[in-house]
Amino acid sequence: MNAAPPSATITGVLLPLALAFIMLYLGLTLQLGDFRAVLRRPRALVAGLVGQMLMLPLLGWLVAEMALSAGLPPVMAVGLMVLAACPGGVSSGLLTHLAGGDVALSIALTAVTSIAAMLSLPLVVDVALQHFMASSLSIDLPLAQMVRSVFLLTTLPVLIGMALRAWRPVRVQRIEPLAGRIATGLFLLIVLATFWSQRGVLAEHLGGVGLAALALNAAVLAGAWGLGSQAGLDRRDRIAVATECGLQNSALGIYVCVELLRQPAMSVPSVVYAVLMNGGAIVFVLLMRRRPGGAPGGAGAGA
Repeated sequence: MNAAPPSATITGVLLPLALAFIMLYLGLTLQLGDFRAVLRRPRALVAGLVGQMLMLPLLGWLVAEMALSAGLPPVMAVGLMVLAACPGGVSSGLLTHLAGGDVALSIALTAVTSIAAMLSLPLVVDVALQHFMASSLSIDLPLAQMVRSVFLLTTLPVLIGMALRAWRPVRVQRIEPLAGRIATGLFLLIVLATFWSQRGVLAEHLGGVGLAALALNAAVLAGAWGLGSQAGLDRRDRIAVATECGLQNSALGIYVCVELLRQPAMSVPSVVYAVLMNGGAIVFVLLMRRRPGGAPGGAGAGA
């Protein structure tokens, strides 16, 4: 299985810059008051973190094992685990709003998991490499570089965005809609560029990877909803938890696979999931809006 590596300009310069801007935009939508409101409901925050940091990697592992037994190459199984270890996607706040969920909770979960990913993502990837490919991140691949890169591309931009919002709130509110459109466009460009560079691998493995991605997305949405129900969360919080767990930062998954692990083919699950997760989220939104109380409230939507 040969994967055509994207150009060095795309993976080494444009991709990290685009990812950093996306995370900066997320920070622009945040303020400390969002976190204070969420902290007054710690049960919802804990449920969301358990779903994102524990349930999602475990379900990803289960799906990867099943797909591997059905003939999926080990490199794709690791790619699924890279995706499952990524923090929540930047579009989760918007989709939470459309489904009538608590946007502040969704945004807080995205920010916290983006910060926690600095440590959790390398750990999950290392275990997956050892299990599926008999490799080791700490020996064969740059563990320190991965931790540093995840911090610089996710955690730091979020913190800078929050600082800018606190320092110049009026100016940030004016530019936030434009920044959101740019962030969305950059994400689409990342997915399309990787899709094009890996079109041969995608055509070869779309059936297996697509089924695995669909299974993972459906299992995560259902599992997160059940987790919120077991935790006794109200409907708006359950929607936020489910949407947050179901939408991953696929751009980060692509960057980790292509630039840090130097395995372009490993990014295929992130590319496929980037398309399918939004379809699953839209179905989820429609289901929530059809139920009583499902129309979105008046809170502003984050992204």
